Amino acid sequence: MSNRLDLPQRAGLKERWIGWRNRLLMSPRFQQWSAAFPLTRPIVRARARRAFDLVAGFAYAQVLAACVEGGLLDLLAEGPCDTAAAANRAGLGLAATERLLRAAASLGIAETLPGERWTLGMDGAALQCNPGARAMIRHHALLYADLADPLALLRADRKEPTALSDFWTYARASATGMVPPGRRGDADNAPAATAYSALMAASQAMVSEQLIAAYKFNRHKAMLDVGGGTGAFVRAVGTAAPELRLGLFDLPDVVAGAETTLGRDALIAPRLSLHNGSFLHDALPTGFDLVTLVRILHDHDDEPALRLLRAVRAALPPGGTLLIGEPMAGAAGGAAMGDAYFGLYLWAMGSGRPRRPAELGAMLRSAGFASWKEIPTHLPLVCGAIVARV
Repeated sequence: MSNRLDLPQRAGLKERWIGWRNRLLMSPRFQQWSAAFPLTRPIVRARARRAFDLVAGFAYAQVLAACVEGGLLDLLAEGPCDTAAAANRAGLGLAATERLLRAAASLGIAETLPGERWTLGMDGAALQCNPGARAMIRHHALLYADLADPLALLRADRKEPTALSDFWTYARASATGMVPPGRRGDADNAPAATAYSALMAASQAMVSEQLIAAYKFNRHKAMLDVGGGTGAFVRAVGTAAPELRLGLFDLPDVVAGAETTLGRDALIAPRLSLHNGSFLHDALPTGFDLVTLVRILHDHDDEPALRLLRAVRAALPPGGTLLIGEPMAGAAGGAAMGDAYFGLYLWAMGSGRPRRPAELGAMLRSAGFASWKEIPTHLPLVCGAIVARV
């Protein structure tokens, strides 16, 4: 007779434990005692900091946004400066600039130096060398607008327009030349298209680095990047694997942009084939033993995502491979990024959801793949990876 607890028993024990724990933590007497007791005091202080970070997180993000938009990260990266120089760069008064710099220093974005001067802090230096992160910081003004009333956003039909859904509609339409009927004209779309292109190019580099470090592309003969945009990922992989034949599949006007971008690249162009179509409606080209979906699936709801996976399965030969690369829910060290950030971001965008590897695995099985496995990346917060085989 086994003495192992079955699932309902284990679930009951966990539920009782959590109930007891939460009653204890909600007790003012316990809070006072644990804050005074030397052995529990560090834990209480750490928990208090975390609780306050949850309360004040929006203000922290706005301090960062002000430093980026005001050019202070760029200025401090050039070397130490005084408050007057920072005020001149940001277009603020001395008192406001000092208030902003002190806030930035408290968050590790800036750092004080003797003589009332300022320089980059450790976190500021890390952000300064990451153009993808800075592009996202600028882009977040749209997300913050949608989150001004989070309950209203969550109650609304996901098909109702939001700042984010409008951005992606306008930017994609303008970038491809396919402005939807009744939407804004080309002149109005130009800033969105520019922002879209900058955002995609800057952030794609981070993802490409993670996947190239995690996976050996040179084990394959030919790779097709589905939804490959203007070819940033194809170029990165083609440079890392100079013998690999390359293909890119996307909408016709997007492919035209990729042809312009990649056609002049002497290393890439001779090995590249471009294919037009919609990956949600058209059959994918064959002749590739590796298909890649980079930041594609999490932008789509389950039904279109599964339809795409079935199309990939149909296009791959026996023994062929699919590589999925995107931020995933439940990532080590990045659980909040997956469910809190991307969960609400994609809700506001009106399409897609963050998925855990096991959820993607179940979809892969349903699409007809024989096996799948998660492969580690250096920064799962930026990008996770799954390999599936026919």
